[in-house]
Amino acid sequence: MAEGTEWKRYKDSRQAEIKEEKKAKEKVLQALEQNKIERKRDLGMPSEVTRSIAAKAITIGAQEKYEHKSQNSGSMRECLRSLRHNQKDDPEKVRNAFQTLFTYVRNVARNPDEERVRKIPLGNPLFQERVGSLKEGIEFLELCGFQRDGDFLYLPRDKVDRDVLVTAGLLLESAMTNPFFGIL
Repeated sequence: MAEGTEWKRYKDSRQAEIKEEKKAKEKVLQALEQNKIERKRDLGMPSEVTRSIAAKAITIGAQEKYEHKSQNSGSMRECLRSLRHNQKDDPEKVRNAFQTLFTYVRNVARNPDEERVRKIPLGNPLFQERVGSLKEGIEFLELCGFQRDGDFLYLPRDKVDRDVLVTAGLLLESAMTNPFFGIL
């Protein structure tokens, strides 16, 4: 009889430990998710809530616009894949190009009214070193809406499309963090 109650106590305490561990794991996962949302917000990227709202808006009436952006998204992805493939011997150059492109896209998405973030001097030595010397880098910026204007790449204020910039940011983030991006 004593063994039965002892076994029951052990079993109950073990179940309590398991529940406690499960609660602790859930708490950590919630903290990680909150941190992820905050980091995305700091980078100017949409939260999951914004994405779900955007998805609903697309299904409601903007089917043609969505198809165009989907094609644009595919072109952007192909551009980044091509950049990585053509520079496969220099991963540092690829990383710098992706980070620089991400910075340009993020800055325009955050401050679309500031002309200085919408105007990139093609003669800038740092720009040339990181992005300008790569035809795919220029092509990617053009897919984001930038246009050649003499010695500059310029994005007119009326041509700023936040959805395109967000898509570009997400693709660049994927390219920087996904080790298999562009392999296939």
